[in-house]
Amino acid sequence: METAAFFNNSGIALTEANRPYDAIPLFQKALALEPENPMLWLNLGIAQQKTGDYEEAVESFQKALNIDESCAEAWLSLGLINYEIEEFELSKECYNNSLLFRNNDPKTWNNLGVVFFTEGNFAEARNCFEESVSLAPHYYEALYNLRDTCRELGDYRAAAEFERAISGLNGNKT
Repeated sequence: METAAFFNNSGIALTEANRPYDAIPLFQKALALEPENPMLWLNLGIAQQKTGDYEEAVESFQKALNIDESCAEAWLSLGLINYEIEEFELSKECYNNSLLFRNNDPKTWNNLGVVFFTEGNFAEARNCFEESVSLAPHYYEALYNLRDTCRELGDYRAAAEFERAISGLNGNKT
């Protein structure tokens, strides 16, 4: 029997296989069955985002948040879209909203740090990257970003320490 869960799981598999165009109709079928399910709107938005259709993705993420404003992943996804279109203040607002509901997410802290780094606010970027690494000590991207931020701040001793940590991961990009 074709259920919302069936369509959703199939859509997720296709999105993860880099086939978002094939996934979108499945999420739409799932939503026809369960239009008030925020996770279905989230998954549709993620597939739309992968196609580059940011307008539709934003609409889907907003629908997810209208149903459940605590959907941290929707806030995180909106933050990424706003970063990609260089709306940095909106991006930070979305990441901060995500952190209100899931404060222990290293990816959100890392992404927020990237926004601060892009703006040249290296001290705030460092704080975010350090929080990310404290939550996930082997998170390659956060360690890499923290190393570069320390270099920008002239803290070469710390940068060397993070370089050693990165080297110790043997290319294992978590």
